Amino acid sequence: MLRIAVQSKGRLYDETMQLLEEAGIKLNRGKRILLLSAKDFPVEVLFLRDDDIPQSVANGVADVGIVGENEYVEKGEEALLVKRLGFSKCRLSLAIPKEEAYEDVRWFEGKTIATSYPEILKKYLAEKGVKADLHVITGSVEIAPGIGLADAIFDIVSSGSTLVSNQLKEVEIVMQSEALLIAHPGLPEEKKAILQELLFRFEAIQMAEGKKYVLLNAPEDKLNEIIEVLPGMKSPTITPLANGKWVSVQSVIAEKHFWEIIGKLKSLGAEGILVLPIEKMIL
Repeated sequence: MLRIAVQSKGRLYDETMQLLEEAGIKLNRGKRILLLSAKDFPVEVLFLRDDDIPQSVANGVADVGIVGENEYVEKGEEALLVKRLGFSKCRLSLAIPKEEAYEDVRWFEGKTIATSYPEILKKYLAEKGVKADLHVITGSVEIAPGIGLADAIFDIVSSGSTLVSNQLKEVEIVMQSEALLIAHPGLPEEKKAILQELLFRFEAIQMAEGKKYVLLNAPEDKLNEIIEVLPGMKSPTITPLANGKWVSVQSVIAEKHFWEIIGKLKSLGAEGILVLPIEKMIL
């Protein structure tokens, strides 16, 4: 049985649970809400505060964990980074009152900065040669300048709307963050095997993200031009139709280029274009 530590609430929790469900890991709901086993897969999920996950994995309380990179770097625990998961993206930034003039990081010299991430901030300021006082608080960091508790803040920024509502502006991005899969460094072989199967499922889901499956009919005399427009993972699948002058073409395209590619296909005479979502992709 592989024990996975995940955040007990918040955006990272929601996206983690969605990933587990897409990977076929369905939890047995019961009275033990902090520790739930999965149906038909040798995994159990341990729900923790996000800042407790790195230590729990490093100490072996959990075998693996899904945690924000911000917490992983801040805690500095000896847990192995296994995979970047690509969701819950944000950044750690310095922000100051919007009416303040700002030129560079020297503005923070001698100032008081409120933060929940003192270790990351200490390292950054030391690299910049800036000395500042750090006021460590948890939760609602953004209100600190408004109530006179600090001159600036260092905190997570996603959309930036929280900064705007508190009359703050982002002036320095210190690091980017996303969800990580981390593991205890001393996993036994049987747990490594379960982890590899879990990684296989995660990667199949990630491969499908931002992809569309396209089927279309194309005139045979335009096939070479269409293939140039519509590459697949290796090459498109071509199937002859009953009408010898037409073929069926199947391929996978990136959603971000979808309308551009579809427009080119239509101009080359493609017809009956069918676009389907992809849930999983296994190479």
